[in-house]
Amino acid sequence: MITCHVKYIIDPYQLHEFENYASKWIEIVELMGGIHHGYFLPSEGANNIAYCLFSFHSLAQYEEYRLALLNKAECVELFNEANQKKFILSYERSFMKPLLSDK
Repeated sequence: MITCHVKYIIDPYQLHEFENYASKWIEIVELMGGIHHGYFLPSEGANNIAYCLFSFHSLAQYEEYRLALLNKAECVELFNEANQKKFILSYERSFMKPLLSDK
């Protein structure tokens, strides 16, 4: 399994826009074979940092997902919305291998 960790720098004055965007991605990732672990939004402390975690069974499956996004109208619309409204200022993507409980 491979987990994608995304750290977002967001416009805190457009948190509601980011929340709408994020909730749509949760559904898309799950429909496309991933496991979404959620978005983590600012609460206390920094008001412009958000995180996201989602997993795929392999890096190859994640790469297939990334390619498929380019042909999915809903995804292209979400990318365009984020670019136009600028509620995401920047992001960093990292990949990790989770260590899960044997239970």
